Amino acid sequence: MHFKHTLLLCLLSTLAACSTISENTSSDWLLIDDFENSLSKWQSVDTQNETKPQVKNPQITVIQSEQATVSATTSTNHYLLKKPARDGIIGNRKALSYTKLPQAVEVGQTYTFYIRINVAAFPNNHAFGLSNLTPELINKHAYDAFEPTLRVTDKTESNGFVNDGALMVKTDSGYSNIQNYTTKQSAKPLQTNTWYDVWYVVNNAAATEQGQQYDVYVKGGEFNSQTLVYKNAQFRMKREQPLIYFLANCNTGPIKKPYGNGGLRYDDLYMSEGINLSNPTQ
Repeated sequence: MHFKHTLLLCLLSTLAACSTISENTSSDWLLIDDFENSLSKWQSVDTQNETKPQVKNPQITVIQSEQATVSATTSTNHYLLKKPARDGIIGNRKALSYTKLPQAVEVGQTYTFYIRINVAAFPNNHAFGLSNLTPELINKHAYDAFEPTLRVTDKTESNGFVNDGALMVKTDSGYSNIQNYTTKQSAKPLQTNTWYDVWYVVNNAAATEQGQQYDVYVKGGEFNSQTLVYKNAQFRMKREQPLIYFLANCNTGPIKKPYGNGGLRYDDLYMSEGINLSNPTQ
């Protein structure tokens, strides 16, 4: 009888433990910013301003609004528009904007980040992601301040390769387009004036423990539902430090060969501990 009682207690304990292991939900998300208020928590710096004629603080980082309809109810939504400079202005090489995360991602932790993006116009060159550096060092290192990095661009690389505007991730050999694994092809270029949901699951464990990498999921465009589009993208620098800032960067390219300053819209930045593929906006 004692054996049966002990077995029953063990079974109940196991079931109780299993009941606590479930997928995270939208209530588990921490808001980074939804741009419904001011940009007081953001810092914007132009660290390589080579505009001619010289334009002081050339980047455009502003909150704009749109009408959004949800469940037959129309409301006003606000988002961030980021551009390296006004149309026709060239030579701003490092237009940085960053804000501190509400929770540091410590070494050894996995966090999921969610964001909505919308390409206002091509041509452009935008990158966004996470940094483990302080503002002073972000300003100093610019692109090398990134760890997990996502990029939107149709610029021509120095080796002559022409990017096509697909969402990109960082790899040890450069950048790679996200993939449509169903068709076994690169994903299509991002459509302009279209919102995409992006989840990136960031593993900040040491590289020796298969960390310093991230997986990306997308919904929008050719992906009608949430879809895994890249597995094991690599951190840019692999410093193995706590991730503490969300960072966005863009530039117009060199004055001699500018490639444009089309804008990228950002909205609904969230983070959640562990793997969380729910939608924090629903």
